[in-house]
Amino acid sequence: MTDIAKVGTFKMGSRTVKRFGYGAMQLAGPGVFGPPRDRDAALAVLREAVESGVDHIDTSDVYGPHVTNQIIREALHPYPRDLVIATKVGAKRGPQGSWEPAFADEDITSSVHDNLRNLGVEALDVVNLRILFDAQGAAEGSIEAPLSALMKLQREGKVRHIGLSNVTAKQVEEGRAMTEIVCVQNLYNLAHRQDDALIDSLAAAGIAYVPFFPLGGFSPLQSSTLSDVARRLGATPMQVALAWLLRRSPNILLIPGTSSVEHLRENLAAADLDLPDNAMKALDRI
Repeated sequence: MTDIAKVGTFKMGSRTVKRFGYGAMQLAGPGVFGPPRDRDAALAVLREAVESGVDHIDTSDVYGPHVTNQIIREALHPYPRDLVIATKVGAKRGPQGSWEPAFADEDITSSVHDNLRNLGVEALDVVNLRILFDAQGAAEGSIEAPLSALMKLQREGKVRHIGLSNVTAKQVEEGRAMTEIVCVQNLYNLAHRQDDALIDSLAAAGIAYVPFFPLGGFSPLQSSTLSDVARRLGATPMQVALAWLLRRSPNILLIPGTSSVEHLRENLAAADLDLPDNAMKALDRI
């Protein structure tokens, strides 16, 4: 079995987690909406992840909605003491599965309480405020109002740590001026590297960076260079893409998602992959 501890750890607030975690988005149904096709398989993936040493799970109660958190609770509750569950607020789902912003105080409060109830906890380890000013990605705009609502819930003891998701560098600066931000979760992978400067500045500040869609998300990464490097190293392209992220910066925490135990094991095996300098140089040019 792969020892994911070899890739090191990083702090998220008062907690320290291994740099290889698991993202639970794919445990819901198609389009992250409704129940999974195979609930037993979803339960098995979560249990396998924790048994393999994963101590950081990323989720949200809008996955399903409610479905993914209920599956996490069924699979893992009572939770291991070292397990950190990070969730998200700031969005809601429409009747047909659309993703809609939910920034009002009552929306943030309701979402936190939904997460608490469905995960079966009294306080949430980490809550990322997901910003949806633009459906296409991060966009400028003040985050003061929704962040203030989340900070109120933190003062009430329902939230331990706060992070930000889908944000610009300016919004990270605004958030850090208001409260401690323990992590930033943005789109980043070999082919989407707009956050290079932000990653480096967060690393200098000791703040975790958690790339979502590390393997391309709904459009998997495809590159002849990536395939060539993988072939030379006897690995899969996706393992190489994950290994590149781990070497990119020590503050990067991985949360690749899957609904398959076999694929989970394949992802975790990226921890065994040591990318030589020439491979890194080739991948950096993608």
